[in-house]
Amino acid sequence: MRLAIVGCGSIGGELAEAADNMDEVKRIYLMDLNGKAADALASKLKKAIAVRSIDQELYHCDLVIEAASQAAAKAIIPKVVGRGVDIMIMSVGALVDDDYRKNVYDTARNTGARILVPSGAVCGTDGLSSAAAGSIDSVELITTKHPSSIVDVPYLKEKGIDVNKIAKPTVIYEGPAREAVKLFPKNVNVAAAVSIMGIGFDRTKVKIILDPKTKSNSHELIVKGEFGDMISRTNNVPSPSNPSTSHLAALSAIAALKRIIRNDWVGI
Repeated sequence: MRLAIVGCGSIGGELAEAADNMDEVKRIYLMDLNGKAADALASKLKKAIAVRSIDQELYHCDLVIEAASQAAAKAIIPKVVGRGVDIMIMSVGALVDDDYRKNVYDTARNTGARILVPSGAVCGTDGLSSAAAGSIDSVELITTKHPSSIVDVPYLKEKGIDVNKIAKPTVIYEGPAREAVKLFPKNVNVAAAVSIMGIGFDRTKVKIILDPKTKSNSHELIVKGEFGDMISRTNNVPSPSNPSTSHLAALSAIAALKRIIRNDWVGI
């Protein structure tokens, strides 16, 4: 298999290192807006080369993995699926726009491309997916993070919230997932994944709490429906290289890649 990884930050870096040790992976193309980041990562790996654009690589690439940003994902997804190439999306918040998402999925169906979204940093998505085959009454995601993981968010500045002055658990957002994904594009991509799997961006409710005493990024997923009810809580260790990202997010991408390569779908 030949991979292209877009984004050479914490998740892209961990994923590239793991893929470099997989026998089934023959070549890894690395791309980042910061070309030096791609060059530096490629220099540490055996099978990787840095490229400045994925456009040419789509002609001989089996899978593209986006691990950059919502903006990057939104730009490259149509190109990838338009060529009939599979894509794994980490910045799933890029799919928040309904018309855009429909067009992308329609294109993928026409070309035979697969759009793959790992579970990311939240557990319980298997149960949510199963429940969605029936009727779901409500889905709520409660995310708790350390204030240092939320930086440079215009919404907080508009509200006059200084994360450095938060001294106790504080709710900084409560509302529909659609707005949460737009307002916190680097922090709650799990809300987008949960919304797509379940009852949509408008009916899925999100609460974001900043707690200066927490040492984990936690996600509590609460689902109620005809199946019964479910509560799943995940306490994530932050990524050593990026406190706004949970280490489990990278692990979920690595696990997803292994399943794709081995055609192993136990637990779907």
